[in-house]
Amino acid sequence: MPRKNKKKERWPEKSKFPSKIRLRKHLNADALFMDIHRKFEKIPEFRTENIEISIPDALMSAFAMFSLKDPSLLQFDERRKDEAECQNLKSIYGIENIPSDSRMREIGDEIDPKKYLSPIFKVPFRHLQRGKALEQMIFYKGCYLLNLDGTGFFSSKKISAPYCMEKVNKKTGEITYHLQMLGAAIVHPDFKEVIPLCPEMIIKQDGTTKNDCERNAAKRFFEQLRKDHPHLPLIVNEDALSPNVPHICHLKKHNLHYILGVKPGDHKFLFNFVENAAQDGRTIEFEIEDKENPEITHRFRILNEVPLNQSNQELLVNFIEYWEHSKETDKITYHNTWITDFTLTKKNAYIIMRGGRARWKIENETFNTLKNQGYNFGHNYGLGEKNLAVVFAMLMMLAFLVDQIQQLCCDLFQSVWKKLGSKKALWESIRSYFKCFLVKSMEAIFRALLYGIRTQPLEQLIDVHDTS
Repeated sequence: MPRKNKKKERWPEKSKFPSKIRLRKHLNADALFMDIHRKFEKIPEFRTENIEISIPDALMSAFAMFSLKDPSLLQFDERRKDEAECQNLKSIYGIENIPSDSRMREIGDEIDPKKYLSPIFKVPFRHLQRGKALEQMIFYKGCYLLNLDGTGFFSSKKISAPYCMEKVNKKTGEITYHLQMLGAAIVHPDFKEVIPLCPEMIIKQDGTTKNDCERNAAKRFFEQLRKDHPHLPLIVNEDALSPNVPHICHLKKHNLHYILGVKPGDHKFLFNFVENAAQDGRTIEFEIEDKENPEITHRFRILNEVPLNQSNQELLVNFIEYWEHSKETDKITYHNTWITDFTLTKKNAYIIMRGGRARWKIENETFNTLKNQGYNFGHNYGLGEKNLAVVFAMLMMLAFLVDQIQQLCCDLFQSVWKKLGSKKALWESIRSYFKCFLVKSMEAIFRALLYGIRTQPLEQLIDVHDTS
C-alpha cells in the first residue's frame, strides 16, 4: 500500500460529537501532533539494516510518553502489552510500531537534538503567530516578554555520560555529574500560560572537556533565536546574575530589549551612583496607589543613564527601584531593583516593574510545572552515550509547548480543565480514558470528558466516537 494511504488511515477522523465548541484548525492537540510527526519523518535514517522501528515511531513514542505524563519508560512500555492502548497510540500519535524502552533509548541516543529537534519548536509557534493567538501576550511597546533562566535536569554521583558536566567536591574529591539547560519562555504578568521556545542545553560541548556555563549557553541561544525569529520584538527578562557588560552587549547586538535584576552586592558602583544622585535630588521618586487594592501603595525611584560599573562607565543603563507598601501593616511587602534599556518615566515605571516581577514565571509556571505537575522533569529517563537525555528533555518541552497552546487558545481544553478542577485530575482522566476505551483523537477524549459518553458494559472496549 502506498505510504500516503497509510498516513490517511493513521490520523484521526473528525469528531462526530455535536458541540458548540469548535477547535481552531492548527492550534488543537491533534493537528499539532500531526505537525510534529511530519517533522520527525524528515529526519534521515542513520541505520542501514534491521530497521524494525522507524525514527518517527521512536521519537513520537517518546513524545507520547511525555504527552500522557508517564512517570517512567517502564510504565510507557506497559502500554505495548495492552491492545487498546496500542491502538490508541497508533490512532492519536500516528505510531505504526511501538518500540520497547531499550529500542527507544538506542534510537533516541543517535538523534542530533540541535539539528533535528530544535527546528520543530518553530512550527507550533508559527501557528500561534498566524492564528493571531500570540498577540494577546504582547507586553510593552509591541514587544513580548521573554524570561530566561537556567535549571538542572540531571544529577548523579554514580552514573554519567560523556556530555555530562562535572562538579568536584573540594574537600572529598567526590564528583557529581550533572546536566542543565537554559530555559526560555514568553510570559505576560496577566497570563498563567507561558510559551516556551527551544531551550539551550548547558552540557559539555563537542570537542571540549571543559564544563559549559549559562553565559556561553546564552550566547548560543541569542544566535539561534535570531535565526529562528529574526524580527520578533522581545524584552529579555533575567535575574541578577545576568547584568554584565558582555551580556548586555550581546542583547544589543541581537536587537533585544531587556529588564535585568540587579543587587547591591554585585553592583556597588551602580547603587552608590544612584544613592549620590538621590542625595543631590537628581532621581525621580513618586508613588502610585494600587487601582484594585487601595491598601497597597507602589513606590518608585528611577534614574536614567546610569553607568553599569566603574570599569565600563560608557555603558549606560536606566535604573528602577521599587517598594510595595501595605497601608494595613505599614510595612514594605516587596522590594526589588532592575536595570533596563527603556527610558524610564512616571508613565512607564509601573509597567517595567510588572515585567521585572514576572520573572518568577520562568521558575513557577515553567520549571515548577515541569518538575511537579506531571512532566517529571528531572527524572532520569536515560542518559545514553551521545544525546539521549537531551533528546528526552527537548521532547518533554515540546509536549509542554503543545499543552500550553491548548491552555492558551483551545476552548475545549479549557472547558475540560475547568470541569475537572485541576491539571492532576485532567492528566489522570486522560490516561484513564486512553486505557479503557478505543479512541481516534485527543479531541474525542476531551469531548468525552466534557460531555460524558454512553457506554456498553464496562468490561467492553468501545469507540468513544460511537455514542449510539
